[in-house]
Amino acid sequence: MKKKLFVGFKGKNNSSSMLVSSISSEHFLLTNSFEGVRKDIDELFEDYDEVYLFGADKNLSDSFRIERLAEKGGKRLKSKLDLEKVKEQFASFRIKAEILNTPTKYLCNDAYWYLLEKYKGNAVLIHIPTVKNFKEEWMSDVKKAIKSASK
Repeated sequence: MKKKLFVGFKGKNNSSSMLVSSISSEHFLLTNSFEGVRKDIDELFEDYDEVYLFGADKNLSDSFRIERLAEKGGKRLKSKLDLEKVKEQFASFRIKAEILNTPTKYLCNDAYWYLLEKYKGNAVLIHIPTVKNFKEEWMSDVKKAIKSASK
């Protein structure tokens, strides 16, 4: 069985924190700063087969966005996970998701870059709605979808 880590960002009202805390005891919360993210990721163990990073996006209301790439200093890193399968599994639980090939430009991108680098591409960044638009049923559905996607 693959060893998975679920990563979100710290914050009492952060949907990524709430989600990863509810779906697995194997979760980690990142500091909400560029320096903190790098330090936090450097301290993670390297024995995970798959890393799922969740970040909140205020522009999302009823869907998720799966990010294929991270970019730093003009270089790009790409997820090696089967993102189509992740998207299909989300759909099987009535969670709309799209896969984007355009890296984001903020803290989530930095965290994603360092995770892709550390775990040799075996990571993915999934943007989810903020607490205001987050649906309660997504908590258990995401866990089921990811479990099914990685079989």
